[in-house]
Amino acid sequence: MLEDLKDHVCRLNQDLLTHGLVAGTSGNVSARDPETNLLVIKPSGVAFDQLTPDDMSVVDLHGNVVEGPHKPSVDTASHAYVYRHRNDIHGVVHTHSPFATSFALRGEAIPVLTTTHACLFGAEIPITGYAVIGEEEIGQEIMAHVGDGTSVLMRSHGVFTIGTDAARALRSALYTEECAEAAHLALTRGPVEPLAADVVAAARAWYLSDYGQAPVGSGS
Repeated sequence: MLEDLKDHVCRLNQDLLTHGLVAGTSGNVSARDPETNLLVIKPSGVAFDQLTPDDMSVVDLHGNVVEGPHKPSVDTASHAYVYRHRNDIHGVVHTHSPFATSFALRGEAIPVLTTTHACLFGAEIPITGYAVIGEEEIGQEIMAHVGDGTSVLMRSHGVFTIGTDAARALRSALYTEECAEAAHLALTRGPVEPLAADVVAAARAWYLSDYGQAPVGSGS
């Protein structure tokens, strides 16, 4: 079942490794099928470069396994919690990308220091409270802090991003790491003044209305 979605999610999980957002077996991508409301997620403890579409786990919105040869990701309950509470979200990504995770370990949000950050996120990338791995608690923290954004830093853990589809959630994870790296490198040289709120708002509005071949809109 959901063969096309399993293939898509498998490739996006492998993209995490390609882009240096994960190492070993840590991290995951999931996607929700809008017709069945089932979600496809990476299995637990399987190396990214060994994944095949047939390895993907299909679960319901309460984490119950519907199909798949392996135990699903330990983050399944958290992904499912997000999907149950946000009907507009069809993709969730979790990474331990190093620069963004360094902010998470310090319990610090990523400030808006670049126009790229302002355009893509429109606000600082928030830091959540600590949450236990393997429970719904992570999903609860995501929902409590993400607001209208697409990315959060899980304190002492890593990055979670959401999107109207899994590819957009992955895109947010990539840009979260880019913004974190630029902020980290700048801050090592001394204090940096974040962009003013009106500058951030103007950059975000321009990006949503004018960037690219067609308006990006709120689904960015």
